[in-house]
Amino acid sequence: MTTRLFVIAAACAATLGSQPGLASEKYCGYVDPDGALSKPAQTTRFASFNASLNRFNEGDLISNLSTPDDPQAQAVAEIIQRVNPDVLLVNEFDFDADGIAADLFRSNYLEVSQNGQAPVHYPHVFNAPSNTGIPSGQDLDNNGSVGGPGDAFGFGFFPGQFAMVLYSKYAIDEYRARTFQKFLWAAMPGALLPDDPTTPEPGDWYSDEALEVFRLSSKSHWDVPVNVCGASVHVLASHPTPPVFDDFPPGVDFNGRRNHDEIRLWADYVGPRKGARYVVDDAGGRGGFRGKAFVIMGDQNADPNDGDSTNNAILQLLNNAAINSDLAPASLGGFEASARQNDLNDTHTGSPALDTGDFGDANPGNLRADYVLPSHAGLDAVCGGVFWPQESDATFPLVGDNFALSSDHRLVWMDLRVRGAACY
Repeated sequence: MTTRLFVIAAACAATLGSQPGLASEKYCGYVDPDGALSKPAQTTRFASFNASLNRFNEGDLISNLSTPDDPQAQAVAEIIQRVNPDVLLVNEFDFDADGIAADLFRSNYLEVSQNGQAPVHYPHVFNAPSNTGIPSGQDLDNNGSVGGPGDAFGFGFFPGQFAMVLYSKYAIDEYRARTFQKFLWAAMPGALLPDDPTTPEPGDWYSDEALEVFRLSSKSHWDVPVNVCGASVHVLASHPTPPVFDDFPPGVDFNGRRNHDEIRLWADYVGPRKGARYVVDDAGGRGGFRGKAFVIMGDQNADPNDGDSTNNAILQLLNNAAINSDLAPASLGGFEASARQNDLNDTHTGSPALDTGDFGDANPGNLRADYVLPSHAGLDAVCGGVFWPQESDATFPLVGDNFALSSDHRLVWMDLRVRGAACY
């Protein structure tokens, strides 16, 4: 499966290779002389970037972004300017109720030239609360006490840490947007609730009292319709918990199981279970949809071949009949990084060209964690890529090795033709 996907991505680059100036050996797209990455004609670029713009204390991100001088934010903004997405999901961006941080990042960084790149303007922003850091009142980490980040609805030291924000050049239909922040894990039929290995009962790692309040989403799940010149495309945004930090006691796998079911929510939402009637949004609306144009975006924390995900969690999306996963964004920088770093990467079975995260060389190695997955309905996948320059590239310092100037994740994008869009 991985080989087939990579060949298709390479074929996309080869198809565009006849265009003058194309640096197809670096990206699947046209590279302008100034180093920016423009897109094929009559397409809309959707991108996901876990930018690691989270801070340890509440309010720190606002403070950091209040001037245009934060080095990490500058690097993140330069990457965004070079790729220039039309619709951009940023994971690990601390939430504040007034949207101050999201506005400051836009005005002080995205709309300011970084290293000679053209500013990028996003007049539309969607921002909503995250489960991270919100106290549950229950002992969710089963350590015998209540309180702290492990007992929040999603791991976090303060409400909204590690949240997300959506930027768009096109109008966002906020009236029809749906959020699933409060949907309970136990309300999912057949949920993979973790077991207490010391008892014979299945799915009893959490107490009945905990399951009465335990929310499935570790951050939130959003269905945000974006109006692309008269054609509606639903951005399905999320950031499931990583399937690690859960080996005590061995076999419980509480984060791995939650990651699986957070991914499953979208798989059920778009089909084939005819609307997933069990799914209830925060306004009380029930069900998902079928036959609509959508793009699933976010750091799913799951690789189809390597890493610690449970029951091949991401295959719930990659093998979903409603989702077009045939064209996988790739980079030669990821391929090169895997060879350079060795260690666990040498044991991986997936193509390193598809990796989107540069993680610990010894554990877990580099992985494909971030996705932009379009629907078959209403969309045609034209091209895609991962912003992972090779070491010889002048832009390599923006990513470096492991956790560098910007983030340990790489921006991933897809160029999609939106059927019915009047602006093409």
